[in-house]
Amino acid sequence: MAVNEKVLDLANHISRKKRGSKNEIKATDPEYLILEPVVTDGMAEVAMCMEIRKKYTAAELAPACGKTLEDTTKLLLDLAMAGVCFVNEINGVDTFWYDTWVPGIMEMMVNNKENVAKYPQIARAFEAYGRVRGPKTTGAFPVGVGLMRVIPIEKSIDGETRKVSYEEVSKYLNENTIFTVSDCSCRTAREVMGEGCGHLKEDMCIQMGHAAEYYIRTGRGREITREEAFEIIQRAEENGLMHQIPNLDGSGHTHAICNCCGCSCLSLRTASMFKNVDMVRSNYVSHVDKEKCVACGECVETCPVNALKLGQKLCSTEPVAKKRVETPRDMDWGPERWNTEYRTNRLDVADSGTSPCKTECPAHIAIQGYIKLAAQGRYKEALELIKHENPFPAVCGRICPRKCESACTRGDIDEPLAIDEIKKFIAEQDLLQENRYIPKKKNDYTKRIAVIGAGPAGLSCAFYLAIEGYKVTVFEKENALGGMLTLGIPSFRLEKSVVNAEIEVLRELGIEFKTGIEVGKDVTLQELRAQGYSAFYLAIGAQAGRKLGIEGEDAEGVISGVDFVRNINLGKEIALKGNVVVIGGGNVAIDVARSAVRVGASQVSLFCLESRKDMPALEEEVEEAEAEDIQINNSWGPKRILTENGKVTGVEFKKCISTFDSTGRFNPSYDENEVRIIPASAVLLSIGQSIDWGSLTENSSIELNPNRTIKLNPFTYQTGEEDVFAGGDAYTGPRFAIDAIAAGKQGAISIHRYVQPGQSLVIGRDRREYHSFDKSALDLGSYDRQPRQKAVHAEPAKTATIFLDPRLTFTEDQVKKETERCLSCGATVVDEFQCVGCGSCTTKCKFEAITLVRTYDGEGVAFEDLKPVVVKQMLKRKGKIAIRKAIDVFSKE
Repeated sequence: MAVNEKVLDLANHISRKKRGSKNEIKATDPEYLILEPVVTDGMAEVAMCMEIRKKYTAAELAPACGKTLEDTTKLLLDLAMAGVCFVNEINGVDTFWYDTWVPGIMEMMVNNKENVAKYPQIARAFEAYGRVRGPKTTGAFPVGVGLMRVIPIEKSIDGETRKVSYEEVSKYLNENTIFTVSDCSCRTAREVMGEGCGHLKEDMCIQMGHAAEYYIRTGRGREITREEAFEIIQRAEENGLMHQIPNLDGSGHTHAICNCCGCSCLSLRTASMFKNVDMVRSNYVSHVDKEKCVACGECVETCPVNALKLGQKLCSTEPVAKKRVETPRDMDWGPERWNTEYRTNRLDVADSGTSPCKTECPAHIAIQGYIKLAAQGRYKEALELIKHENPFPAVCGRICPRKCESACTRGDIDEPLAIDEIKKFIAEQDLLQENRYIPKKKNDYTKRIAVIGAGPAGLSCAFYLAIEGYKVTVFEKENALGGMLTLGIPSFRLEKSVVNAEIEVLRELGIEFKTGIEVGKDVTLQELRAQGYSAFYLAIGAQAGRKLGIEGEDAEGVISGVDFVRNINLGKEIALKGNVVVIGGGNVAIDVARSAVRVGASQVSLFCLESRKDMPALEEEVEEAEAEDIQINNSWGPKRILTENGKVTGVEFKKCISTFDSTGRFNPSYDENEVRIIPASAVLLSIGQSIDWGSLTENSSIELNPNRTIKLNPFTYQTGEEDVFAGGDAYTGPRFAIDAIAAGKQGAISIHRYVQPGQSLVIGRDRREYHSFDKSALDLGSYDRQPRQKAVHAEPAKTATIFLDPRLTFTEDQVKKETERCLSCGATVVDEFQCVGCGSCTTKCKFEAITLVRTYDGEGVAFEDLKPVVVKQMLKRKGKIAIRKAIDVFSKE
């Protein structure tokens, strides 16, 4: 493409460069590329007669550029519409001037939606500018005088006695009288490039004063009231965003407030990518009170620049190693020190690790957090914290595998904390309330999403999509909601009233349920697309039983355990008698055996391949089965099922020798000479579950694995059909409800990104990679032994004939005593240099454990006064680098 020399001249003029000089702007540079599509020769000629930040009327410029007043006026208005210069009416006359590239011209050009849609290179050039020019500013600006500046969330500095008015958002809103709101230019650029982070651009940036007048005049923004501006600020803060202002209007002055995210903001990129934090930071730094901090992780997730990470609070026998902090303040800072992948490699956990409970929980729930809230009697806040990751705490309080408890550090002293019982109590308080906790919706989108399957994965996905603001419909082929929660788990473990109560919250969120509809059979995905559904989440579960592949298993009286429990839960008349054999060693097999006792079996015997210590079932559940006189027979595998006249009469078992292969996978061998024959009137098979896709995936690009699980991207949960996502047992095979719940939330995150234009499924997304600290290095000798609280159980003799849950909930007194046993293992750690002092972390903390402390005293300067300040800083930095190098050389000698 031919170079427009006049536009190139203008790019150099605005940049204050000379054509032909060493640092001239070239036709490949972003300054030229952003102007090239929309600036004509005539526009360039007029703009060349202007100087930065100097105001002109058309009458003043016309003689200088050799054009008529009429032509000059038109060309100036064209420049204003394009975004190259401001226009305001001053003293009744249109007055024009241009500002710096950034903040200024480039943002204004990107805010011309029509031009950006027609010429995407405008957005790409804006993104490139900071990436190309940013490294040259590293270390050159002292705190407070960067081109953009972070302004703390105001309530985060309410208690700071040294704060000054220019550090308060309200000052800028209260001293102006005219306001507009526009799309975020940074997120617009990212969206055009297909690199959106899920934070959407609409109605994000507030303009004031002359900028608002310009935005109204050129149609870039919508005029709003001061009250609406405050509401936008509040909504931004609630959604985890922080504030920045253009910082070249002089101390205490600005013309805009940006509500920013760290994953798309091109100003914050300076801090995250180049570690040039001083260029944008406020005067504040986050400080954590470790005694108050409970490592809930809310602050970590909201930090825009990854300055916060979850770490360790407990003392170790050896000090936790700390890395030497290297910064551009006193070091040469080249590409080898940049973090170019900062949008995809952010970390949640410090190198030394954090709390085992949060790490091992599949949903990474803030366990320490809700335990502390429960200890303080703040049950509703505890429930809210749990529901950030798990919509069904009452359900999980009854059926969770308690991986958190298995990893609990308290177990290294005496017994693990009764985490699940505490969670169950918290959820119970909500179930008993007349006004249930209903999460606040963030947005109100018109897009419709279809969830296929009303089990834990599907319901979780629907819950988080509804909170995000989508219209969600859940299709379920059964007439009951809840999937395996309702149909696959007996009521003596999970009463259906509990499941229904938690599903009722989803109804309150506006989620629509359609039962008795099998997608693929009654309606196809293509037909649902035609009805206006924008994306799909497949969560059909593993709802079918599996066969053994041995002689006699097709005989009458051999029943899938999954079907057996489902029929009981559906209210069908099921009656057993005589001796019943259950084959399987997992929690489902235990449920099947205990259900058999309740429908008439006179004797129930459970046989499994594993030894007692290797049984997949939880020890507590095995003990509950034994308390109901169920015989547990370990290390026996079925050889054949005995029949007579097509009916089962017994099972022949062979001795199993439990062994594990090099990967830790169970790999049994058998002694064919040691056999047992067990008489049986019925055999219930509980050896796993399979997935029945029906015709759901027909005529699609969706692929299945040999075991019938669905193929998908393990991070984004996207299938071979780009608008179809999946999760839960349909992807992993049979697992626990909490695994499916975690997958449902991740599916919702991906769907939100997919249905919005220009959003990446991976950029700016929390990878949720957790690891525990080294428990073997902890110093636990000083802790008292306190007995674990036990939930009261009704007597087995009174409950073995009924389908009611015999397990009672903790009393409030038990909760108080049990929460005192928590060691509060983890705490947030702060990289004080990386922190930009936005205060977003403080708004998420429920314990006043993190505060902003005024650490610097930097004050903004006007553009006209900037050069000597920067020169002085560069000279100081040069000296510091020399001293640092000398010290390093000396220390090596």
